[in-house]
Amino acid sequence: MVTRTLMTVGTMAMMVAALEAHAQAIVPAHGQTPEQVQADTAACQAQAKTAYDQAMAAASQTTSATDSSEPKGGRVRGAAVGAAAGAAAAEVRGNQYENYDKLSSDTKQEYRQNQAKEAAAAGAVVGASRQRRERREDQATQSQQAEQQAAQAAQSAETASRNAYNACMTGKGYTVGP
Repeated sequence: MVTRTLMTVGTMAMMVAALEAHAQAIVPAHGQTPEQVQADTAACQAQAKTAYDQAMAAASQTTSATDSSEPKGGRVRGAAVGAAAGAAAAEVRGNQYENYDKLSSDTKQEYRQNQAKEAAAAGAVVGASRQRRERREDQATQSQQAEQQAAQAAQSAETASRNAYNACMTGKGYTVGP
């Protein structure tokens, strides 16, 4: 009787030491020997690690990273808007001068084109700046989302590992407690 009690105490001490990763107590339900408990614990920990690795692999496959480094046409859009605004502004400015109507159509056209070119260049600069700002914001958002997904994946993998370990130990005839 004393031997059996010492064996049970020894077995429990080994189980507690072996289960630090899972922080759960197991109790042999069918009189398993300490060697059997140790072997079963090792086998179940291996299954738990496999479940963890599989859960992490599945999470990394489902995580899709969008590459926001592709140009989005900010410069082109800015240049187009600038050119249109420049041409319109040139027409308005030209009409403010009484001698503007006396100029030839070619001269008026050249003036509008020069104004449109200058405004297109300014629009391209503004469009590029806006595009860079949006890209930085997108990258920051994606970084936050990736961190959240990684944390969720780790938590899910930890749960899968714990569930696999508990199921394995229960299947081998142990009572698993918190």
